[in-house]
Amino acid sequence: MFVWSYWKTIFTPPASPSNEFCLSKADKEQYEREERPESQQEILRKAAKDLPIYTTTASRAIRYCDRCQLIKPDRCHHCSACDVCVLKMDHHCPWVNNCVGFSNYKFFLLFLMYSLLYCLFVAATVLQYFIKFWTNELPDTQAKFHVLFLFFVAAMFFISILSLFSYHCWLVGKNRSTIEAFRAPTFRNGPDKNGFSLGCSKNLREVFGDETKYWLLPIFTSLGDGCNFPTRLVIMDPEQLAVSSQNEPAKSCGTSQPFPAKPLSESQNRLLASESQWAESGSEEENVKSVGMFLLIFNLTFPLLQSKPIISSNCSRLVIFVAIS
Repeated sequence: MFVWSYWKTIFTPPASPSNEFCLSKADKEQYEREERPESQQEILRKAAKDLPIYTTTASRAIRYCDRCQLIKPDRCHHCSACDVCVLKMDHHCPWVNNCVGFSNYKFFLLFLMYSLLYCLFVAATVLQYFIKFWTNELPDTQAKFHVLFLFFVAAMFFISILSLFSYHCWLVGKNRSTIEAFRAPTFRNGPDKNGFSLGCSKNLREVFGDETKYWLLPIFTSLGDGCNFPTRLVIMDPEQLAVSSQNEPAKSCGTSQPFPAKPLSESQNRLLASESQWAESGSEEENVKSVGMFLLIFNLTFPLLQSKPIISSNCSRLVIFVAIS
């Protein structure tokens, strides 16, 4: 499994944006003729109005790659080492000589996990010989130096890989990439590191897939297409989003720059299917709490209503006010 995961991490090519994110020939020629950044952004906004894009640059401009000549999807970045835009790019790893992104991020995590287990196995099996070497019970042969070297190498790699694997497990739980951990993506409402986080369980499913039996196998099971991702900031279905976009004026980004509104994809709807159920359960809990508060205040004020009729009207008003609130 260690060799399989390492092989998949190395030889899986990084996923690139689809052709729909490339400018048309006419838009590309017009974009190259324009010299003002405002005019270029206007061309990009028109081209991106039907694309599933929710993030912008820090200056609220459309993210465009001049090198690849395409509009960058959310979480996509250009790798200078591979000279290509990589979907959901995490980092370029020199140990595997490949970009770690949407297409091989699961393989990279499994490679770290199996490397960790392999180093632990080597260190555990050599530990008894290392103890004998330390207590001078090991025969005086050249093998004792091999035992010492093997134990220390396995232990050092175990510690270093453990820190890296723990960090990436934390990133998966937060649904962030390494780039997003250092530079938060910018949405309509500003930068938000947790913009793509849907909860720990859904974040795990987005990377490892719905079938838990395939989680430990280095086969591709990640959800989505890598070009668009569900966000916790956009939980409306396509019909509600279309109605709201028609009834409300378009929100501007920066200096009166409209941000394109996009419908959710099927993978987004599937991951966000239980959001409405959570909302309904939350409202039911609030109703129960309000009823419990009303009964508590009523039990406390009922003796006062019997003993002091003068203040009964004020107490009843208080109870009615609390029950309404």
